[in-house]
Amino acid sequence: MDSANIASALTRMARERPHQIAIFVPCGADIAGRPAHTHLTYAQLDEESDAIACGLERIGIGRGVRTVLMVRPSVELFVLMFALFKAGAVPVLIDPGIARTALKQCLAEAEPAAFIGIPLAHAARVALGWGRRTLRTLVTVGPRVMWGGYSYAQLLKIGREGSDARKRTPAVLADTREDEAAAILYTSGSTGIPKGVVYQHRHFMAQVELLRAAFDIRPGEIDLPTFPPFALFDPALGMTTVIPEMDPTRPAMADPAKLIQTIHDFGVTNLFASPALVNTISRWGAPRGVKLPTLKRVISAGAPVPVAVVERMRKLLPEDGKLWTPYGATECLPVAVVEGRELIEHARGRTEHGAGTLVGQVVAPNQVRVIRISDAPIEHWSDELVVPAGTVGEITVTGPTATERYYNRADADRIGKIREGARTVHRMGDLGYFDEAGRLWMCGRRSQRVQAQGGPICTEQVEPIFNTHPQVFRSALVGIGQPGEEEPVLIVELEPGVGREQHERIREELRALAARHSHTRTIQRILYYPRFPVDIRHNAKIGREYLKRWAAEKLGVPVPQVAIGTERQA
Repeated sequence: MDSANIASALTRMARERPHQIAIFVPCGADIAGRPAHTHLTYAQLDEESDAIACGLERIGIGRGVRTVLMVRPSVELFVLMFALFKAGAVPVLIDPGIARTALKQCLAEAEPAAFIGIPLAHAARVALGWGRRTLRTLVTVGPRVMWGGYSYAQLLKIGREGSDARKRTPAVLADTREDEAAAILYTSGSTGIPKGVVYQHRHFMAQVELLRAAFDIRPGEIDLPTFPPFALFDPALGMTTVIPEMDPTRPAMADPAKLIQTIHDFGVTNLFASPALVNTISRWGAPRGVKLPTLKRVISAGAPVPVAVVERMRKLLPEDGKLWTPYGATECLPVAVVEGRELIEHARGRTEHGAGTLVGQVVAPNQVRVIRISDAPIEHWSDELVVPAGTVGEITVTGPTATERYYNRADADRIGKIREGARTVHRMGDLGYFDEAGRLWMCGRRSQRVQAQGGPICTEQVEPIFNTHPQVFRSALVGIGQPGEEEPVLIVELEPGVGREQHERIREELRALAARHSHTRTIQRILYYPRFPVDIRHNAKIGREYLKRWAAEKLGVPVPQVAIGTERQA
């Protein structure tokens, strides 16, 4: 097996573009006490990550050591992530905003030996007993209090000890193999307890190449990544990262004026944002006639992006600007891509009449096949599983970025993976189909389909129909009752300012919409919910499981236990 280390991409960029700024923090001092307007060039990022990698190895965080990393977006986050890769350690990334019980379970499953975090993360770790059984080494990014361990400054000093002060810190790059674990990335947990996806170095290296090719990303571009994990690809892609002034766990609440000003100030060419944040920026910018002439590309993932949001955001972009909505998952990304113009010009009418959400052309060399719907594990692949084009089934993927297993979750492996000889087929947990032009459409989560008497009803083939109503912000389809006999119930979140006196009129108008389509005619119960629960990562995936329990309780119907599928990010 060939050697491979994703950190080699940073070393290459440092050699080719040493003076280009790799990361810029435009507001305030960072968490390690550097002055305001901190930045590092590629050469500086490479050198400091070498020093930190040396320090990590000297305190016992070396090859194969699972290390929880809980650090806010900052210079230190970039340095530490690449230092861990260089040392051959295995960073463990978990969304800090998930429920405490779920977070504790994830940390217990990951069995980390080291913990690197800001003071708040360490305080929570001590108070809640995270990783108490396995943790041996602690590093604090910021002031330490009562938990001991090393500080970031100490780690830097330890890494540089013994080298000639006039010379650069010796380069560090573990001779990891392409199939060796590089990181454990936890899913968002929007449909259950988050799962730790095991990434090998070859998966990361393939992701960089697929992202570069799919979106024509060029070295020297400037990125404003509002989803921190995506920012970690920037050094490998040769982009300059500008850290946005926002809370990354609440993208929907970000200040659009500040983000737009940052785009103008830095000449940002690439914006990665969740659909919720694209909605926020476009709702603020479009009515004000805002233009973003430097923005070549917007990439929005995490949930389906409503076509109305795509259309509104495109008004802010230059004529040749593109808005991409890649389809994929934590376990496999990107799988397929579609550009906003195609959604507006060719898919909108079909989506609003129940066709589902167009996710576009499959990204080569991925192989996507749609198989018959089943909630049961499938141990071995058979071509007999594949359904004809135009038939809704479950989407499966094989390819260079498709991960092969979860960490310590054999149950998830059984339901989410299929063996095909030496290959692993990943079950996306999404339902969809190929159309007559070979384009992939997504119809919703397998675990969230309504199992009615007349057959399955998919969320993404229903909700867009009702979302066309001018006073509906978004809707959620849930099934109430026993599987096979579920009654479809539509739950609606109205636009701000719609009064209760309008509820009955809107309800009747929605019933009239339902009557126009054969697959929605059985929807008679329409409930209102003030503000939908959404995932912590993107603020875009609707918590349909919670809404289903709420609706059942409101209607006095018991809720049976349902199977939990894999996580989607599109």
